[in-house]
Amino acid sequence: MDYTLNCKGRLVDLSEPLVMGIVNATPDSFYADSRQQTEQQVAVRTRQILDEGAAIVDVGACSTRPDSTPVDEAEEMERLRMALTAVRREALEAVVSVDTFRPDVARMAVEEYGVDIINDVGGPVDVQLSAVSVQREMFRMVSLLRVPYIYMSRKATMREILLDGAEVVDILRSMGQKDIVLDPGFGFGKTLEQNYIVLSQLERMQMMGVPILVGVSRKSMVCRLLGIRQEEALNGTSVLHTKALLGGANILRVHDVRQAVECVKIVRQIENSKLVN
Repeated sequence: MDYTLNCKGRLVDLSEPLVMGIVNATPDSFYADSRQQTEQQVAVRTRQILDEGAAIVDVGACSTRPDSTPVDEAEEMERLRMALTAVRREALEAVVSVDTFRPDVARMAVEEYGVDIINDVGGPVDVQLSAVSVQREMFRMVSLLRVPYIYMSRKATMREILLDGAEVVDILRSMGQKDIVLDPGFGFGKTLEQNYIVLSQLERMQMMGVPILVGVSRKSMVCRLLGIRQEEALNGTSVLHTKALLGGANILRVHDVRQAVECVKIVRQIENSKLVN
């Protein structure tokens, strides 16, 4: 299916998969080479992301890796203000998403810096709980802000992810939220084997009727399987990106933009070649 995201009147076309480049304004993100802690570092990273072909710049200021302890809201806002100032100065017209699970941080980013998309990777800490019971305030906030919203599921199986996503989409629609993206949440609430099972079944998510975002870049599902470090995980990441694209992913959230853009081009050529008699 062909989708668009309405970013304050500007339509972002998802008829072909897009790449979202990561800016980590944190000292503790799981991949050390992705950390940008000064305005100059953020500006350089932003320009690299756009020059290498990404359509979206995703800025995060609070590590959400499974074993991390989140900084408080004030610290997250301070880091984000530094980073977003640099991003907007370097690329005023760029489509920018903010990675946060806090409603007031989302509001600040949209109202003060014109952020286009909220990427919520928070999810329930207790995966047995309904997302609605934990994240209702974020749902209300994004529906009021009228920006596209990315919801990440921490459920372990594709069946649970689909049920979780259906509940979230239904609630968000009832609140007037129009643009919703679902992320199956690789690396969150899943064993190594479950991550690969979900990836193998990714095409099932197309029945949800909303775009799909996949974030597997240099994650432990690559490193643990191959017995390597994050710094060595680019090749494995590209393999997973290719599989995700063949499974219907609309957005890839990545550290290595150029290589992900190449994956998109190659898979697109493969898919187009199927149409030739």
